[in-house]
Amino acid sequence: MSTDRYGTDVLASDWRAPKRGRAVEAPAELGAVVEEVTTDWCGEIVAVDRDLHTLTLEDRRGKRRTFPLGPGFLLEGRPVILVAPPRGGAPAAPTRTASGSIAVAGAKARVARASRIFVEGRHDAELVEKVWGDDLRIEGVVVEYLGGVDDLADHLRDFKPGPQRRVGVLVDHLVRGSKESRIADAISRSPVGKDVLIVGHPFIDIWAAVKPERLGLQRWPDVPRTIEWKKGVCQQLGWPHRDQADIARAWKHILGKVSSYNDLDPALLGRVEELIDFVTVS
Repeated sequence: MSTDRYGTDVLASDWRAPKRGRAVEAPAELGAVVEEVTTDWCGEIVAVDRDLHTLTLEDRRGKRRTFPLGPGFLLEGRPVILVAPPRGGAPAAPTRTASGSIAVAGAKARVARASRIFVEGRHDAELVEKVWGDDLRIEGVVVEYLGGVDDLADHLRDFKPGPQRRVGVLVDHLVRGSKESRIADAISRSPVGKDVLIVGHPFIDIWAAVKPERLGLQRWPDVPRTIEWKKGVCQQLGWPHRDQADIARAWKHILGKVSSYNDLDPALLGRVEELIDFVTVS
């Protein structure tokens, strides 16, 4: 009688199965703690964007990072394929706003203050709204865009700033010697200067305040001064740039990569927070 020296058929079972088991689908529930395996980033799920198919994790130090939904996560040590949670029912309330502030559950928007924040253009306003919108509504702060800083003095003359009508202004490319800095200095020395705070970031356009790596770039392209910056960026990145509709679509793509303050350069973050503090002081 012969014996089977090799035992049972090694192919009879799933010999390729990973040690931790095969990944199964799991809903990306707010508050769950998961680990992204390629980066070892571990954190609480604080946001899920169905349209962008992304989730945002916040680690124990309060830092945030956004990842695509799908495979590559560990939940309680087991591999999972994270999917957007099913619609319906009351979603768990996020613990933080996109700006990193503590979320106030059930808070209603405050009646708008007389004070305002002015930004240069529509894109600036949309970015501020996306990241700081929850905070601004609770504080009752309205953001208006000017269409450029050249006419800022005229806007202020019409608005008539005062102790209860403060104005904060966010200006692109506010660097020493620039046209923008000369306008800001003149207003600061004017009679309304004490009720107006003008701050700026060093970027030539608000697009560049978005971290380039969020778009898969090492850095934003260098655009010659003879070319309009937005069109030059689109041209160098191989994006359509024929008309304003193309520029609008490019901005929509860029804005879609922003889900929280962690997607923006710190040079912008502090300036916006400074303006909010200025116009909400009692």
